[in-house]
Amino acid sequence: MWRFPIPGVTLLLWILGVLGNLSTARSASQKCDEVLATPLPYSAFTGSSVLSGDYGAGYAKLNRRGGAGGWSPQDSDRYQWLQVDLRGRKQITAIATQGRYSSSDWTKQYRFLYSDTGSNWRAYRQDGTIWTFSGNWNSEKVVRHNLQYSIVARYLRFIPLEWSEEGRVGLRVEVYGCAYWSDVISFDGQGVMSYRFRAKKMRILKDLISLKFKTTKGDGILLHGEGQQGDYISLELQRAKLWLQINLGSNQYGSIQGHTAVSSGSLLDDDHWHSVVIQRYRRSVNFTLDQHIHSFRTNGEFDHLDLDYEISFGGMAVSSKPNSGGRENFVGCMEGIVYNGDNITSLVRRKKLDTSSFRNLTFSCAESHMFPVFFNATSFVLLPGRSDADTMSVSLMFRTWNPNGLLLFSPLVYGGVEISLMDGKVTVHIYVSQKQSTRVDISSGSGLNDGQWHSVHFLALESFAMLTINGDEMSSVRAALPIMIRTGGSYYFGGYFPRTNLSPTQRSFQGCMQLIHVDEQLVDLQAVEKGSLGTFENVSLDMCAIIDRCVPNHCEHGGRCSQTWNSFSCACEGTGYTGATCHTSVYEQSCEEYKHLGRTSDTYWIDPDGSGPLEPFKVNCIMTEDKVWTTVANDLPAQSPVSAELEAATVLDLNYSMSTEQINAITSSAEHCEQYLAYACRMSRLLNTPEGPPFTWWLGRGNEKHTYWGGSGPGVQKCACGIERNCTEPSHYCNCDADQRQWREDSGILMYKDHLPVSQVVVGDVRRSGSEARLTVGPLRCQGDRNYWNAASFNTPASYLHFPTFSGETSADISFYFKTSSTYGVFLENLGNTDFIRLELKSPTTVSFSFDVGNGPVELTVNSAGPLNDDQWHRVEAERNVKEAVLQLDGRHREVRLAPPQGHTRLQLFSQLFVGASGGQRGFLGCIRSLKMNGVTLDLEGRAEVTPGVKPGCSGHCSSYGMHCQNGGKCLEKYNGYSCDCSLTAFDGPFCTEDVGGYFETGTVVRYDLMSDSGASSLREGRGSLSPLTAEANLTQEELTFSFSTSNSPSVLIYVSSRTQDYLAVVLRHNGTLQIRYNLGGLREPFTISLDQRNMANGQPHSVNISRQDRVIHLQLDHYPSVSYILPEASDTEFNLVKTIFLGKVFETGQIDPVIIEKYNTPGFMGCLSRVQFNRIAPLKAALRSGISSTASVQGVLVESNCGASPLTISPMSAAFDPWHPESAGAQFPFNEERVGRDGLNRDSAIIGGIIAVVIFTILCTLVFLVRHMFRHKGSYHTNEAKGAESADCADAAIIVNDPAFTETIEESKKEWFI
Repeated sequence: MWRFPIPGVTLLLWILGVLGNLSTARSASQKCDEVLATPLPYSAFTGSSVLSGDYGAGYAKLNRRGGAGGWSPQDSDRYQWLQVDLRGRKQITAIATQGRYSSSDWTKQYRFLYSDTGSNWRAYRQDGTIWTFSGNWNSEKVVRHNLQYSIVARYLRFIPLEWSEEGRVGLRVEVYGCAYWSDVISFDGQGVMSYRFRAKKMRILKDLISLKFKTTKGDGILLHGEGQQGDYISLELQRAKLWLQINLGSNQYGSIQGHTAVSSGSLLDDDHWHSVVIQRYRRSVNFTLDQHIHSFRTNGEFDHLDLDYEISFGGMAVSSKPNSGGRENFVGCMEGIVYNGDNITSLVRRKKLDTSSFRNLTFSCAESHMFPVFFNATSFVLLPGRSDADTMSVSLMFRTWNPNGLLLFSPLVYGGVEISLMDGKVTVHIYVSQKQSTRVDISSGSGLNDGQWHSVHFLALESFAMLTINGDEMSSVRAALPIMIRTGGSYYFGGYFPRTNLSPTQRSFQGCMQLIHVDEQLVDLQAVEKGSLGTFENVSLDMCAIIDRCVPNHCEHGGRCSQTWNSFSCACEGTGYTGATCHTSVYEQSCEEYKHLGRTSDTYWIDPDGSGPLEPFKVNCIMTEDKVWTTVANDLPAQSPVSAELEAATVLDLNYSMSTEQINAITSSAEHCEQYLAYACRMSRLLNTPEGPPFTWWLGRGNEKHTYWGGSGPGVQKCACGIERNCTEPSHYCNCDADQRQWREDSGILMYKDHLPVSQVVVGDVRRSGSEARLTVGPLRCQGDRNYWNAASFNTPASYLHFPTFSGETSADISFYFKTSSTYGVFLENLGNTDFIRLELKSPTTVSFSFDVGNGPVELTVNSAGPLNDDQWHRVEAERNVKEAVLQLDGRHREVRLAPPQGHTRLQLFSQLFVGASGGQRGFLGCIRSLKMNGVTLDLEGRAEVTPGVKPGCSGHCSSYGMHCQNGGKCLEKYNGYSCDCSLTAFDGPFCTEDVGGYFETGTVVRYDLMSDSGASSLREGRGSLSPLTAEANLTQEELTFSFSTSNSPSVLIYVSSRTQDYLAVVLRHNGTLQIRYNLGGLREPFTISLDQRNMANGQPHSVNISRQDRVIHLQLDHYPSVSYILPEASDTEFNLVKTIFLGKVFETGQIDPVIIEKYNTPGFMGCLSRVQFNRIAPLKAALRSGISSTASVQGVLVESNCGASPLTISPMSAAFDPWHPESAGAQFPFNEERVGRDGLNRDSAIIGGIIAVVIFTILCTLVFLVRHMFRHKGSYHTNEAKGAESADCADAAIIVNDPAFTETIEESKKEWFI
């Protein structure tokens, strides 16, 4: 029965619930497709003008033939509009158009506006622009557009932009959608709604909050809730941007900061409805504003939002903390407020909420008094004023993105006045041409092209002029006038195009204006629209179509976005990235890549994930003939003294010049990593071997605790001297554990890269008098780059690899290397409904990059000066973003194509990504490697291994690098280099150097049957001069290698049986010594090799290598020289009919040597076996690898572990010192600490092992009690929630999860109890 963690189940159910709601919403949206315009009366349709009565707007209904068959205005120009009043707010999902019936009149392009009130219109936007809809090309065909997002409005306007060349504007329309209703509440800046919780304190794990708002003020609190522990949630407008601020908990010391602030949107003071949805589960938040989703995780380590009493809407409740004041309440309207399932607006209407702070609570939204004017580069509005007056007073409000533009120009009787925006400042130029030409300049303000509304008031009175910005009269700028001005009576706003002697420095303005005053009188812009006041050209009245092109920000990696009215640009300086959107890294991905560019050893910037989120960083690259090392230094000086602290242990933190994520990027892509670790000591114990808990340990990757030292390996609480058996005191596994007054040192290399780098060292034995220690932690060194050489060979035109759909909607980059001898072929392709992206070799000299995002196919091509099918590596780089598309070949040949100013920008793909072909057509023949898409390297090799017609990697390098395949690994040619086939070895890893081993519990047995098909063929492929073996063949030579560690004896390590009485056995006798037994026939007793001088059941790893050639047997143990033995002349030399290999115990039928059964087979081996290999058979590896087809079987408990492995990097000892024959060298072999105690008496190792187990168990229990006791009384956090609750099922589990010492103790005990 499957069991899931409770948080996982909760998350799963919540996601399913959200998906269900989305599915329901989607279903409802699909049903929201009713005809809305046709049922309306004639009077619901109005137009800017009518050609004649039969062409009235009321006839503009789809497929209707009444009147003249549709609407046509009097003039066919861009000032015409057709308006539909839906008689109430409706949800609109689609629109359709048709030309005027049986005529030459139709509309080819139009814009679509909507409003709640019939004023302050909003243009429909899509893909960041005011969208232009394609219309009709004849009078009868209906063209329908499903809106990308639904809108809610009462009034709709269709603005013709292009029409039939043969006729004029003609239009019939239909609107599709459904009814919409929602409670609306008006906020006056005083009233605040408070939603009281059912309980005084709420601990909220997940939130779902939604609302809609509209306002003309850029500041105000929409939502606020807080708790006395410091938690809070706030949704607030600041300078017309929406800010969501959340704090799930901070501690009083400031080491955990929970404050998180995220902004979204801009220009939200436009008096239009905006939709907000906040979804939070634990620390994961989706913040959605007007269909734009911003996903983030909150800071800190806590998951619950602890709120007290209430949450308020429209401002802060009176009960809020005093220091939270000073923020403005919301002024505007809200509707559809839902808080975690409760409809707040409905509760207010039913008087279920406290609204006493409202002076006049209304459930309607007051009509806006805004009447903006929208100017483009060819627009102006000409308004009249007083003529020949000595006073000039003009004021207005404007908003724009352009740093320069003309706000006003007014000719004077003698000269003129220009009010312009120059470099973001308002500048006034007063030209006086009476008697002599004079110019007076005034300027004020700065950064006024920020998209916000700013007010300008200019007053010229008698002998002075005054300029005031944003109503700040204290900062008004005054200037003296040489003579009194005389007004000309004409005021040009937003543009002045006549060519005169007094032409202004600025000609036009792009932006919006409102509240225009001339001669202290507010201009009636509605009268201007009707033509009864002034004139205008190319302006849009009663709307402000300003767009913030920097929200959302398309500038990536910290690029700074700036914009004008029509476009945006990204400043990428100092980011490490380049391109129109700062998407592409300027650095290489690794030191390996720098080497292949011809660089030598130096310090380089690297960017392992390219355009991904990881920032580039500096590393030292050391280039050698066969390797490239990447080194990362830390800030701990060599031989750093360790001083005693008040606490029980001294903690030394190591800081690296990069983040943890950046270091992990190096280690995860590297082939090998290592780090030097040294501890110099005087009366300062290190690991407290052999029996005690370690005094010193270190933290590595993921803050995991490790108790092995340099030169040792995981799961072994030893130093290098303990592995090599040359410690100062043989009874200890570290030199420092001898606790001597002389300076000693334990040092070595840490090589398990998943544990690196060392981030902290905890030293526990420096507080005693006379204790001294010095610590050295070397730099992290990594070698190799798996991503750079990840490759696949495509051998047939129909072969391809497939991957999940490529996600690169607004920004996509692709880079790879290829080599081929073919003349053409598709590198990769991904398709959508109409969208696609494709890269291909179109000819021997041409590479093509083509795509379609909905605006029609686009193709970029680059041509090489030489052939590309020269079987040499070539690099292709392609990028597409909302600004441009770029294709580059070999870093030299390049083509750039700008994106259209308006059109679709999102690349929407649905099919799988095909690499090497286009749906099986025009397939690529050759090699592709290092394929990276949006910073992610595709695993071509992994996918090629399971794909017919494609081979992993590329061939051609075994002759140079084959020697790196060790331990019998077979070098396989790859197009990009080589790989090592370890299938016929007892090792794993890229170079067949990683041990495959397992831990045997008592009674566990691994059996491998040598069948005639598989086993014999494996034996047949023997190394060197090993003779082949047929199904019934006899062996005259064999080789057996393995490593083991155990503390128990007697036991059978390995037993090789036959169909005769021949066998080979390796056993541990009762005293722990090793014995090899050969029975090949011809002798009454088996030939035995007994090594009586040393106890091998001492818990340390030992390696054994036995090889036989006829009568000569060679035996090598550990790192000592090989010793030869000769079989007696009477002995047979053939190992007849080899049958079965047993590990750990013998379960065999037939005749078995009774000595094996009686003395060694019971109770069975308990410990670790590693890298077991008999000729070319690896029985233990076959048993542990489920994917390997073999005859291996397991009885009992077998856990994979390399605990029995011996270190591979120990230099051989001199032959003069032979521990197996100490008398030959006159040397005295050191005492064995497990056989001889301090009292000189022999100890039974099993008893000692049991005592150690009891001691460890007692220590673990004590640690559990202490940890729980400490965490119960910690009390330092401002939240009631335990850290780590995200993954814990209960409070106790949360404590365990959050105590690295506790979890590590458990993990380490699992590793160490059987060593």
